[in-house]
Amino acid sequence: MSTENIDSRPLSESEAEAEARRIIEGLWQSEPVATSTSFRDATPNPPYGTTPPVHQDDRRIVPAWAAGVAVASIGVGAGITGIGCGIWLACQGFAAVTLTSVLFVTLPIAAVATVVVAVGSAIRGVKAANSETHHHYAGPVHQENNTQVANHGKWFGRSSTTVNH
Repeated sequence: MSTENIDSRPLSESEAEAEARRIIEGLWQSEPVATSTSFRDATPNPPYGTTPPVHQDDRRIVPAWAAGVAVASIGVGAGITGIGCGIWLACQGFAAVTLTSVLFVTLPIAAVATVVVAVGSAIRGVKAANSETHHHYAGPVHQENNTQVANHGKWFGRSSTTVNH
């Protein structure tokens, strides 16, 4: 704590004591400053244009078939693990079971399950590809369909963006 005043002369003992008392009393006697913690603007939002709101379709990032394949893959993996553990326990008393022998027994089962899931996904994809969408308009309509394809090095190296107006 500096004992100098604005004129850069040292404070006397009584001046320093009076200044310290003033600072301490100021700390204890200060009133809290009223501060607003929230604000709600009651004015309505301004409208933009005269067009009524349009229904926006729900677009998911992950297609339903992909989520189904993921869930099926988790189920197949859990099932194969259980089958492998069961085979390992059954063979435990008959021979010296190694990881390699357990893998040779369980890998064909996992391969068959994977092929079944892949075929089921392909069949579901073919069925879903035949769906048609019909739009009925009353009045003149201008419809644009823009597709942009970009090649890049991330993930599988290709992306496609379709914008319908």
